[in-house]
Amino acid sequence: MSDEPTGSAAQLPRLNSNHSPTSATSPSGLLFRDTQPSAITTLGNPTLGLPRSRSLDRVNTVSGLSAKAKRRPKAMTYRSHFKQKYQVETAWRVGGKVDQRQITPDQGVVTSLHLTDKYIIVALDNAKIHVFDTEGHHLRCLQGHVMGVWAMVPWGDVLVSGGCDRDVRVWNMATGKSLHMLRGHTSTVRCLKMCDSKTAISGSRDTTLRIWDIETGICKHVLVGHQASVRCLEIHGDLVVSGSYDTTARIWSISEGRCLRTLQGHFSQIYAVAFDGKRVATGSLDTSIRVWNVSDGKCLAILQGHTSLVGQLQMRNDTLVTGGSDGSVRVWSLRTFSPIHRLAAHDNSVTSLQFDDSRIVSGGSDGRVKVWDLAHGNLVRELGQPAEAVWRVVFEDEKAVVLASRGGKTVMEVCFHD
Repeated sequence: MSDEPTGSAAQLPRLNSNHSPTSATSPSGLLFRDTQPSAITTLGNPTLGLPRSRSLDRVNTVSGLSAKAKRRPKAMTYRSHFKQKYQVETAWRVGGKVDQRQITPDQGVVTSLHLTDKYIIVALDNAKIHVFDTEGHHLRCLQGHVMGVWAMVPWGDVLVSGGCDRDVRVWNMATGKSLHMLRGHTSTVRCLKMCDSKTAISGSRDTTLRIWDIETGICKHVLVGHQASVRCLEIHGDLVVSGSYDTTARIWSISEGRCLRTLQGHFSQIYAVAFDGKRVATGSLDTSIRVWNVSDGKCLAILQGHTSLVGQLQMRNDTLVTGGSDGSVRVWSLRTFSPIHRLAAHDNSVTSLQFDDSRIVSGGSDGRVKVWDLAHGNLVRELGQPAEAVWRVVFEDEKAVVLASRGGKTVMEVCFHD
């Protein structure tokens, strides 16, 4: 039986990734400070002339100066620019410092983590959302959800959140006030994205997506078509891609509120999607990644190599990086649909994954956070000391934020690489 809705599966490239790069671990070199809570640091691109690394949240938010911009004047000369990049790269490889702070007095599962120009935001399964400044100082706790928060998305000072209580809430993070409570979903809100400062899109276990005007609190469209839980969303322009446990992904028009394409081919639930406007990548419990053409909905390639659920995907230019429950991280070329690196990253599931032009940072349920060289696939270092489990990791230029379980407590570590 063919796994493609049209045409023969044999016409698509089926790719296996089996080669392993050599690994070289450098000393950790991190200076730990057991002080107030902080968030973990992101890495800058060391290559002179390339744009700075930005977290995915900072790409989508434009309000305010970053904490780094406030700390340090902009480099004005070639020499000072080169020196700064060199210092950041060196700190990522062998130096840096870590501030560690306890988030909860007991064990709480971190369900979502965001780093923006102004905030570090942490959502937990205990219904609380903690807001910190970018240095890791606690600002406030957003309370209103009555069950676990499973999804959130920031935009400037606004945060949209959703979870097991089925409500979508809109918050002002600067004041801590709840602006709207948006009702309509009949089951857990599992994923959230924003396409502009006024529009949020939610996906739910009730099989629907909803498009909200968060200024008025009105639901503009209900997107019906999936036959099971909507697990993941990605947005580009006026298009949103949803991945579902019904084994399909769908491409929707946000403005029109209708389905444009249905992407069929996976044998099991879809857990992750990546979308750059032209291509969609989907990761599934069937262990494969499929790459799709947005314009006609055709499957361009089936990428095989993972041996378990593929739950982490990120696409950047012509590179796709994937993480699986098999503990491996794999790097693929989207030009040739061929494997570039296979990284034996973790002893258990990859729980968090992000990359920029020079490095990959992965976190695993084995309690480790690892930094990899993107070009060569080598292990650069481990960030911090091993924990019981790593829930989430985000990074950008000179900072990485790690949420982990240590000693039965949920802690946040902010790693500074400046």
